[in-house]
Amino acid sequence: MCGIVGYIGNREALPFLIGGLKKLEYRGYDSAGVCVKHANALHVVKEKGKVATLESAVSHQNNSMALTGTAGIAHTRWATHGVPNQINAHPHVDCKKEIAIVHNGIVENYRSLKELLKKEGHEIISDTDSEIIAHLVETFYSQSGDLEKSVAKALKLIEGTFGLLVICRREDKIIAAKKSSPLVIGLGNHEMFLASDVSALLGKTKKIIYLEDNEMAVIQKDGYEVKSANGAIVDKKIHQVSLTLQQIEKRGYKHFMLKEIFEQPEAIENVLRGRINHGSLKLGIDIPLHVVERIIITGCGTSWHSALIGKYIIEKIAGILVEVDYASELRYRDPLIKKNDLVVAISQSGETADTLAALQEAKTKGAKTIGIVNVVGSTIARQVDGGIYLHAGPEIGVASTKAFTCQVAALALFALHLRQVKTKKAPDKKIVEELTKLPQKIRTVLKQSEKIRTLAKSFKDSKNFLYLGRNINFPVALEGALKLKEISYIHAEGYPAAEMKHGPIALIDQHMPVVFLCPKDGVYQKVVSNMEEIKARGGTIIAITNQRDKKLAALAKHIIQVPTTLDYFSPIINVIPLQLLAYHIADLKGLNVDRPRNLAKSVTVE
Repeated sequence: MCGIVGYIGNREALPFLIGGLKKLEYRGYDSAGVCVKHANALHVVKEKGKVATLESAVSHQNNSMALTGTAGIAHTRWATHGVPNQINAHPHVDCKKEIAIVHNGIVENYRSLKELLKKEGHEIISDTDSEIIAHLVETFYSQSGDLEKSVAKALKLIEGTFGLLVICRREDKIIAAKKSSPLVIGLGNHEMFLASDVSALLGKTKKIIYLEDNEMAVIQKDGYEVKSANGAIVDKKIHQVSLTLQQIEKRGYKHFMLKEIFEQPEAIENVLRGRINHGSLKLGIDIPLHVVERIIITGCGTSWHSALIGKYIIEKIAGILVEVDYASELRYRDPLIKKNDLVVAISQSGETADTLAALQEAKTKGAKTIGIVNVVGSTIARQVDGGIYLHAGPEIGVASTKAFTCQVAALALFALHLRQVKTKKAPDKKIVEELTKLPQKIRTVLKQSEKIRTLAKSFKDSKNFLYLGRNINFPVALEGALKLKEISYIHAEGYPAAEMKHGPIALIDQHMPVVFLCPKDGVYQKVVSNMEEIKARGGTIIAITNQRDKKLAALAKHIIQVPTTLDYFSPIINVIPLQLLAYHIADLKGLNVDRPRNLAKSVTVE
């Protein structure tokens, strides 16, 4: 979602602010801005579009000396309230231009606050919900002349979520506050850094602290003080950052997404490493799993698709009932969650607002909770009772690839662990061995990238796609369709293959490519029957299979063959060609694969 950076110290703030925004570009945004405090004045530059546009505007400022201050805040915005333009971009300032803010999140009661402020004489110029925060702080600052107290009072009036930085021309400090939107503080030598994502701090510091919900920090160049909502000082743990600049570089690949597709063998190895020991599993989950009667897995988007696959795997291997819920729906239907239920929250970033809210709902109802996340130290990781880190490395491309396959691998490990807890026996040796063979089998599929690119040339101008699968590969169809529409803007839908004849078959003609997931499994003949229905209506069939036969060759115009694996793990293999197909189609169309329009990497608002 939106990106935040801040700096206060002895050096010029602007280079870090611009550099930090660039490191956050992968999160998705539509405008950017910077505010630097210099000579007891706030100097703001904002632009619609990319950080490069902002950087150019800053370099051409006639009063560029005004941007040489040693304290500042900056922001990349993903529009929620108000169209993307210069006025709606952050930072926002108060009427007197004494206070500036950058804000991630939503002010749900901003309309009523806006009307109140306008009646008091405030001139609010943007269409955003965020600007009212600057004016609220202004109101209280005019009374007390104390920035910290003014921000605290303003926050008490706000309903919603926030990752917030506030700077004032009269004070040598930055105020930071958090509620359901990530903020980290980086500790330097006579300088302090702030950001909504650790990646913005790489190369500047390895020492960070995470702000928790309803905490507020006063940041000065030589230190910080964190307080709770009631004003009590909080003793914060300092974390060491292990992420490196090299990990977020493209390393010769044209796009981050392509790099991350090709990183999947190593990523899966990282998921497994240290967790399989002489055939038994050690996940380090220190909660009483033996009393669990039902599992509820929740997530959004790609994580929801991996959750669906997890349902198949856990029920089959561990014999425990599993339900899967969209995180955005779970909390609003007053779910029947009991104390012996286990809620598993899946999120690549660990900051997804809907998933975090669903997790908190589950905790309120007394359920045990586990997180499957990729980002170490993220909010979900800190709030669950136990969890599994993916260790997949940073995923910069907005369209998730390696996180998806790693989530499925982690769910497979978890299923085996549950069975081990339940039976007191080591997992089936054949299943564990096959799990460890997945990285090499993925490498075999990746060798077909150029073949798939050639195939993509035939379909890059298509207007619609249909993806069909059955059983455990139905969610793979959903994920394949999602990848295509995310980055190529081609309309695509995923369906259970048997459901195709209950409506979608009306769409089939010679212009409709249909991708079938058809491994040789227990439902193979059923899928072939569905393919015949498509063939009879003139549809063009692309088949992903692990074994060719004459019948398949007669039905499918294009066949991509993948290695055979156990049914449990076939989604991890079968999704790779779909990722490559989506990537190559989008690239051949000349689109921005890593930063598709309207999307954000981490969705931190509802």
